[in-house]
Amino acid sequence: MLFSIEKEVFLKGLGRVQGIVEKRNTIPILSNVLIEADQESIMLTATDLEVGMRAAYPANVKTNGKITVSAKKIYEIIKELPEKEITFKSKENCWIEISCGKSVFNIVGLSSDEFPHFPEADVSKMFPLNSSLLGDMIEKTYFSVSTDETKYNLNGIYFKSVEEEGKNILRLVATDGHRLAMTQREVDTAQNEELTSGVIFPRKGIMELKKIAEESESDISFGFMDNSAVVVNDGTVVVMRLVDGDFPDYTRVIPKNNETIVDLPRDQFLHALKRMAILSSEKSKGVKIELKNGLLEISSSNPEIGDAHEDLEINYNGDNISIGFNARYMIDILQVLDGETIKLAVKDDLSPGLITPDDGKDFLAVVMPMRL
Repeated sequence: MLFSIEKEVFLKGLGRVQGIVEKRNTIPILSNVLIEADQESIMLTATDLEVGMRAAYPANVKTNGKITVSAKKIYEIIKELPEKEITFKSKENCWIEISCGKSVFNIVGLSSDEFPHFPEADVSKMFPLNSSLLGDMIEKTYFSVSTDETKYNLNGIYFKSVEEEGKNILRLVATDGHRLAMTQREVDTAQNEELTSGVIFPRKGIMELKKIAEESESDISFGFMDNSAVVVNDGTVVVMRLVDGDFPDYTRVIPKNNETIVDLPRDQFLHALKRMAILSSEKSKGVKIELKNGLLEISSSNPEIGDAHEDLEINYNGDNISIGFNARYMIDILQVLDGETIKLAVKDDLSPGLITPDDGKDFLAVVMPMRL
């Protein structure tokens, strides 16, 4: 195999697979990237058996062939090479020669025969989604995904399509048991069997999907096969194994009778929470929020450091309510919203709080209360 390729193109391709290759080295071949040269392009493939990516990049191919090489090492090498054309050559016994200018590297690879099979996507059964819409929806839910590996059915974002008033609605939900985020948008696509039932996209796959959505201006095509989701965009194919488990009934978590609702200036509230979080407990990040006549008071206390409080003038004249929340959870929610004001709906000190945009549409977040 022999080809030459622009450094910028090669580096971009290798950079994209770094988040996918297996880091634990339990199976050595999964730490490698499969490089295939054919006609006028090279194909880069990486997988950890949960999430896989394949993408084509233009190159000047002199001899066809394929081989695998350490994804991390080749990325580090290409990154440091001068801004010139790179020549890639495979030799006997899976050795690889990489040359650029006066730099020459000889590294050992592994035979492509050992690399896992990458499934072929059936493009005819796929449906399109707007990339900027999808990227925004992921942004508004990803922070609530659980990182606790034992709660495997919460280690991803739940995708479900529903029909409301004759419109097709795509809904994304994520929760870690302490907070929940849900966003929904109207989409043009027809109802899909898997999405109608609801599927959980894995956390790692979601990260790759988010990168594609942010980088692309064209629609992203979706499909499903063999308990996996297939995503295609601009020559890049991502296959991710869906999380095998039932997502909890999120509708039961959303408060239905939080009758105390206050309008808060999002930016002021966000920065006040950030200031109060400085003196909150390192472990719980707890802050107390008190609603009083015309005021919302935020306070935090740490016996080892000190305490702090801050008042926000608001339009409120109901009963006094005091409730504790994790400041980090509140901050995460406020940072993904972009309106000038938000609505905070509470019931009492033992019930979850509900945060929605000012218009109350397309997004909501639930935060469980804390005892302080």
